Amino acid sequence: MEAPLTPSSSRQPGLHWPSLWVAVLIMIGGTLYPPLMTNAAGRADHVLALSLFWAMSAGFIRGVGFVPTFWLWRGLFSGWSCTLGVLVAVYVKSTH
Repeated sequence: MEAPLTPSSSRQPGLHWPSLWVAVLIMIGGTLYPPLMTNAAGRADHVLALSLFWAMSAGFIRGVGFVPTFWLWRGLFSGWSCTLGVLVAVYVKSTH
């Protein structure tokens, strides 16, 4: 009889607090102050909103400890992509 298969000894991902905090801050900030995602004319800034929502999504997904197995989703929803989304949002907001 063969020994049962056991999971590898690699460490399981857990909560990633920096990503989770960024996601929660974006969620609260966008809820309490919607003009955060507008341009100087008061119209919706879609690039800014897209980058913030991408950062928030990636922050929540990585923040709760989920790491996708497919390489594309793992890249789009990683802690690094959360950081990149915030940096793009800061750049877009500062250039307006």
